[in-house]
Amino acid sequence: MKHFILAAIAALGLATAASADPIEGVWQTEVDDGAYAHVTIAPCGQAYCGTISRTFNTGGEYQSPNLGKQIVRNMVPQGGGAYEGRVWRPSNDKVYLGKIALNGNQMALRGCVAGGLICARQNWVKIN
Repeated sequence: MKHFILAAIAALGLATAASADPIEGVWQTEVDDGAYAHVTIAPCGQAYCGTISRTFNTGGEYQSPNLGKQIVRNMVPQGGGAYEGRVWRPSNDKVYLGKIALNGNQMALRGCVAGGLICARQNWVKIN
């Protein structure tokens, strides 16, 4: 019986780890206005949200006023590694229509206006 319980617990742990969405984790942004960040993406309801967890500039890690702020907002899986929601750009304090395309540990993130006709893009790398 003891072996059965241990096996069940182990199987549950593997099932939970296997069910994690590939977008979950810590991602490094591209440099924008001289700084970059680590963004932790996790579930938020039925979607995924990303919070700035560390910030860096040419001098190294620093305490940005943006720490703890949500940069990726309500990204809903669309299938095939695609997500749609909103993104916030700290340098101009604007929120845009957001689109993400995942490919392994690479993320192409776009912030768009005009219904998605005009977009700026960043490529993020998963670091954890």
